[in-house]
Order: sequence, then C-alpha cells, then structure tokens
Amino acid sequence: MTDLFARHRRVMPDWLALYYDDPLEITHGEGRHVWDAYGNRYLDFFGGILTTMTAHALPEVTKAVNEQAGRIIHSSTLYLNRPMVELAERIAQLSGIPNARVFFTTSGTEANDTAMLLATAYRQGNTVLAMRNSYHGRSFGAVGITGNRTWSTTSLSPLQTVYVHGAVRTRGPYAELDDRAFIDACVADLRDLIGQGRTPVALIAEPVQGVGGFTSPPDGLYAAFREVLDEYGILWISDEVQTGWGRTGDHFWGWQAHDRNGPPDIVTFAKGIGNGMSIGGVIAPAEIMNCLDANSISTFGGTQITMAAGLANLTYHLEHDLQGNARRVGGLLLERLRSVAARLPGVREVRGRGLMIGVELVRPGTDEADPAAAATVLESARSGGLLIGKGGGHDTSVLRIAPPLTLTVAEAEEGADILEDALRSTY
Repeated sequence: MTDLFARHRRVMPDWLALYYDDPLEITHGEGRHVWDAYGNRYLDFFGGILTTMTAHALPEVTKAVNEQAGRIIHSSTLYLNRPMVELAERIAQLSGIPNARVFFTTSGTEANDTAMLLATAYRQGNTVLAMRNSYHGRSFGAVGITGNRTWSTTSLSPLQTVYVHGAVRTRGPYAELDDRAFIDACVADLRDLIGQGRTPVALIAEPVQGVGGFTSPPDGLYAAFREVLDEYGILWISDEVQTGWGRTGDHFWGWQAHDRNGPPDIVTFAKGIGNGMSIGGVIAPAEIMNCLDANSISTFGGTQITMAAGLANLTYHLEHDLQGNARRVGGLLLERLRSVAARLPGVREVRGRGLMIGVELVRPGTDEADPAAAATVLESARSGGLLIGKGGGHDTSVLRIAPPLTLTVAEAEEGADILEDALRSTY
C-alpha cells in the first residue's frame, strides 16, 4: 500500500470509491494521455468521468485560466460577472430553448437539484417521474430520483418518485419487442403510471444513461413520452450532464436523437463544458427559471475562473468540430470493439453513440452480469496502459469508454488493441 493510499484511508470516507487494487495517483496529463506518480503513461479513455472533454492541458484553456487568475478568480453572483454573462449567452443560443435563462452551478448534482427546485415550484407539486436505472447525482434530492440502486444511498427523499420503463433497450419486460412496439409499450406504461396517483410535475431522463452503463432507448422514445407529458402539463427535463456538447457524435445534445420538434422544458449540464473545471448549470425558459419567489444566489456557480475556462473550451470545441470528430472516430472505435466482441463469449453487447461506448460483460453462456470480469478487465487494461471506467445497472458489469473528443484514429486503434488484449486475457 502506498503512503498516499494509507493517508487517504485514514481521512476519507470508506464509501469514497477508488478504482484498482493499487489505486492510481495521476500527476499530470497532455492531450489524451496522463501519467502516474511513478512516471507510467496511460491512454485516457475515461477523462475524469467524461469531464476532461477536450484534452488534458489544452493550451487554450490553460491560457484562459491563467489570465483570469491574474485578474480576479471569484466574486460570487452578487456582482456583475462578464465571463459568466458571455458563457450564458452562448449556451442559451446553443440550447434552442426560446427566451432561455442560464443558472450556473458547480456540478451536475447541483444542476439536477436546481431543476427539481424549479419544476416543483413551477408546477406546485413534488411527484416526479424518473427512468429505471438512472443516475442524477449524490445529493439528498438527486439520490431521490436515481433509479440505479447501486448509487442510491438512502430511501428517504423530499420527492415522491415514480420510475418508468424505457431507458434500457435490451433488458427488462419489453426487451424482445421491436423498436416501435417497445416505444408503444413504454408509452402505455407511462400513461398507466400517471393515471395512478398525483399528476407528476416533471420527467427527468438521461438521453443515454451514464452511470447506468451507457444504455439508451430507441430514438424517438422521449418524443413519444413528450406527447403524453404535454397532455398533462408535465415538464420534460433532459439531464445532459454526460451527453451534452456533442459527445454522442450525431447530435450536440442527447435529446436531439428523440425530438426534432423542439428542446425540452429544462436542460441540465455539467462535466465536459469546463474541460475539468467545476461547471454545471440549468437552462430553462424565463417563465420557468423566474418562477422562484424568494432570493437566491450561487457563491461558486459561475465564478470567473471557471467561466473563462468554459468559454475557451467551448470556443475550441466549436471551431475544431469536435462533435464531428466524436462521430467519425467514435464510429470507427465502436465497430472495432463490436468486431472484437463477436469472438468473445463474455461480451453481451457493445453499444453507444459517438465517443460514449459501453461494453457489457456477462458470465459466458448466460445473461448474468459479471462484475468480477469487469474489475479484471479494468485492471488488465491499466497494466496495458489504458484507463477506462465501469458502471451498469446489473452489478457494475459494463466497461465505460469515453475518451476526450480530440481522440485521433491512431489513439482509438491503440486503445482498442489494449482493450482487446484485456478482454481476451479475461475470457
């Protein structure tokens, strides 16, 4: 055990998860690579849980942070803040939400909590619809709308939450149906749930479930849901903490795979926009955003140094068409991994969009999740010089692959080779 690991265990909570039998200290990074305290270099296919969206030590972001730090780092939202206004203007325009307002937070958890505050205040109720297998954060409120039991640390909640079918295409009671029948069955389930009790104030959903193992429904499910939601005046909240900013390749926002007719009522975001800096936020029309009847501020949401990073990162992202790169390189990586998986009995499914790919592992010859194999592959990939993540709704048996969006074809091939070796050594 390293000295740092021992010190960590003495002062940090036991429930604070660490990857690897011998936990890794990352000391620095550049591009798509990071180095540990012993000088070992790794190809990073997880990006600090999808947070280093663009690249490690991106010069444009580093320069913006350094320059802003030399002026002022923080003043709170009680004062006018030029970088915050400028980033809010760009995000409002990119959201497609008419008359949009943007509120910045420090994390996706806080963003989703804020969305719940807005929805419950605007609709005057506390019943919420969420998706089975979902994850929306670790706070008391966000845990209450998290359908993934692995990450739901308490059954107590300020919300009455009802969970809906549909976010996991290949498991559950509707898995054998074709896409159209699957959507119809999930819509019927939604109608049935709404008719059984108090009218919910909102449905919150991740277009692609992150912690849940990069699962997603057929395209168009949430558009079909929205027709029902609109009948009852129920808001649609799209949790874009992991799917936003072009990661899915075909779309800038994950919700766009489902509804071409218009954006959700509320969008939450975080992670990648700051390229590692702590930024989250909520986008909503003025009517919803302004519904609160008491004062509020954010001490650290929208602080100048994070806003400077977000502006520089978003500018780089758009100017270099990183969404297009996610589509092209992610498509190649997905097909390569599917080719590998076809020859391995323990890989149940390779799924994903853009640079958001999940590899689900099972015990060979069964449909049972294999979390031990996932842990073994994680360790083996690290030994080969590749960092990946894991998740899933069935005992954490899904390998999560989400590199920075500047990933090159050569790096994608290198990572696929390492992961193939790790999988073959396991099965």
